[in-house]
Amino acid sequence: MTNPTSSPPDIAARCRLAVAAAEDLKANDVRVLELSEISSLADYFLICSGTSERHVRAIADAVLLRLRGERIRPHHVEGYQVGRWILLDFSDFVVHIFEQETRSFYALEKLWADAPDVTHELTQ
Repeated sequence: MTNPTSSPPDIAARCRLAVAAAEDLKANDVRVLELSEISSLADYFLICSGTSERHVRAIADAVLLRLRGERIRPHHVEGYQVGRWILLDFSDFVVHIFEQETRSFYALEKLWADAPDVTHELTQ
């Protein structure tokens, strides 16, 4: 397993803030994959689920609010209006918030199975 500190510490700290915000809103099955060694897309993918479209949007709002408090803004937000899969792209890390059925269908964890799971290192 790759050490989560292989990315600059500020990236891991920012991702930790997003994880904490998602967990505060009772996001389900929070997972963090480290992509820094296998992709140039981002250093981390934070993947979690909500129980409904409303819950998914609430989790996204909590992540955005927590990071905005640290003057961290996303470069791109996608899917907010529909609320089945919201993508918050912070460049160095990407937050994927799914409704459970949508998460099962797209199975990002399987798609990125070669990425180390660093959830325990980046959760509270």
